[in-house]
Amino acid sequence: MCSGGFAKCLGISLMPLTVVCVLCNILLFFPGGKTVDSEHITQQVWYFGGILGSGVLMIFPALVFLGLKNNDCCGCCGNESCGRRFAMLSSMLFAGVGVLGAGYSVVVSAVAINHGPQCLTNSDTGKQWTYPFSEGDYLTNRTSWLVCLEPAGVVSWHLSLFSVLLVMGIIQMALCAVQVVNGLLGALCGDCCGCCGESDGAV
Repeated sequence: MCSGGFAKCLGISLMPLTVVCVLCNILLFFPGGKTVDSEHITQQVWYFGGILGSGVLMIFPALVFLGLKNNDCCGCCGNESCGRRFAMLSSMLFAGVGVLGAGYSVVVSAVAINHGPQCLTNSDTGKQWTYPFSEGDYLTNRTSWLVCLEPAGVVSWHLSLFSVLLVMGIIQMALCAVQVVNGLLGALCGDCCGCCGESDGAV
């Protein structure tokens, strides 16, 4: 497979991941599937890790990777090769942007998982909205989730969605890192190593 075609496969793979991340971030604004006041939404949700990091910043590299298919085997030799090589080289820059965006989402998600959600709890002064968990101590102690009175199911909601963002972000980083290598190979040996020779033989 030519490097342009492989980049298109990466771009196609990134698009659904991007959509999933954006949806997860949007759902986090409704803890436990409920509508709450904005000040009661977990702080890390407002960092827009899924919308900005794994969403908006990931759209650009995905579209660039998809466009590289236009630089595929036909006509990749001769004078046009410089343009093909430059396109593959520039894709490395966009892949770097993708790595940074996905990395941002991963960091935000990891912090959110460790910090836990904001919820309504009982205290000496009555019911109040707090962050009852710290340093991920609730991850191995499901009974501690009962301290959250409202919204119902907020802990599992928080943990599930941020875990999806974390995993999706790691996958996005891996795909963009692969394109860095693919782009480098395409820039060094041309967009279609081996294809030109085949075309010449066919003529």
